[in-house]
Amino acid sequence: MTSRFITSLWPCLLGAVLVSAQAQTISFGEAWTRVIQQDEGLAAEQAGVDRAKQLREAAKAMYLPKVDLGVSYTHLDQPMELDLMDLNPIANHPEMVKALQHILGGLPIPHFTPDDFVTPLTKQNVVTSSVKMLWPLFAGGRIDAAQDIRQAQVSEAQQLLVLKQQATFESLSQTYFGVVLAAQVVQTKQEIEEGLAHHLDHAKKLEAQGQIARVERLSAQSAYDRARIDTQKSRRGLEIAELALGHMLKLSRAEPDSGLFVNQELPRLEGLVSQTLEVHPGLKLLSAKKEQAKGMIRMEKGKYAPEVFLFGNYNLYEDDSLAAKTAPDWLVGVGVSMPLVSRDGRSETVQAAKSAELQVNLLQAKTRQDLELLVEKTWREAAQGLEEYQSLSSTQALAEENVLLRDKAFGQGLSTSLDVVDAQNQLAGVKTQRAAAAYQYVVSLARLLALSGQMNSFNQYQHGQVIEVNS
Repeated sequence: MTSRFITSLWPCLLGAVLVSAQAQTISFGEAWTRVIQQDEGLAAEQAGVDRAKQLREAAKAMYLPKVDLGVSYTHLDQPMELDLMDLNPIANHPEMVKALQHILGGLPIPHFTPDDFVTPLTKQNVVTSSVKMLWPLFAGGRIDAAQDIRQAQVSEAQQLLVLKQQATFESLSQTYFGVVLAAQVVQTKQEIEEGLAHHLDHAKKLEAQGQIARVERLSAQSAYDRARIDTQKSRRGLEIAELALGHMLKLSRAEPDSGLFVNQELPRLEGLVSQTLEVHPGLKLLSAKKEQAKGMIRMEKGKYAPEVFLFGNYNLYEDDSLAAKTAPDWLVGVGVSMPLVSRDGRSETVQAAKSAELQVNLLQAKTRQDLELLVEKTWREAAQGLEEYQSLSSTQALAEENVLLRDKAFGQGLSTSLDVVDAQNQLAGVKTQRAAAAYQYVVSLARLLALSGQMNSFNQYQHGQVIEVNS
């Protein structure tokens, strides 16, 4: 019973394994969406944005008062006491006592010991509990500067996220279309292998008929064997490229659904440069750094200004003592603190903040120059790939015609096997070169769109006025 159940279940299990091993077809747009949703690097940058926003919200609490609950226990070496004799000017002057007795007609004055005039103010163990409040009213603009710095830090984190997105988009385009290029190379190698296999079969028949020498058949055999090796090498390269794409997309196997392409023309260089300088996150990141430097300058200058604050205290618990009874239950007041001499080097820190601002200004100028150069360099690389692909069209047509002519000439004894092999290799080289040119164009276009913040328009270029690239 068990063996029959396993036997009947085996085809289902085998089918499930085969289905799971099949590659998942995915377009470039779908691949990009998947990367945005699952890439850990992008998720880490997003966490940095969330962290900066939380710190910005936390900084808003600087405008609020600080309220503390305090409890203290104090042990005194002896209780605080008040000697009432110190407040009686008569007791300390005998002549005044005699004068007082004379006035009272000789009536005796009661005799008191010194302890009778000692009144305790506190106990030896003092316990107090109170709520204290401190509310800054004016801090020389440092609180506002801190708020601006936190906001600039949020902008910095957001631009770091955009930079990571651009880099990931470029990496995906290289990996995704690298698989497409590798697949086209494999297809080209297979076509050459099939052509040389046909040529070898033809050479064997001609040798059997005595129309060609054995060396010609051996030459065809050698060329076919090399073609088989090249095909296997190209397949290994395709497997490696697919492995990288699957790892990036978090899929066991991923098969690109989008092919290489070239457009009729490139976007204008001037427009790409101006758009890049306007929206590039690297420049915006430096602007955020500049705002942070300005905020630091205001904070350091604020240390020269006085601080105005409101303070208060409310007693929650106090001992049953004379001092506690005479002390007020609550108090409020306004205080001013003016720094005269400090140890934090205020003037030097102000200069350091100004130097940071100057550094950012210089970096902005350098970054603009680098971006202009990068955009123009990438644009020229894309233009070179487009021109190369279009120019090799006639060369490919010539190579295809040459293969047909050499194969016919070989059958008529007018050409050698080496001529046929050379023609096949020339055709394979032209096809591979055109595919590589299209790959260079696509990758360069993706970088241009990423630099100028137009990644979402890549799909329009891909499905607009394009020339599909097929091997």
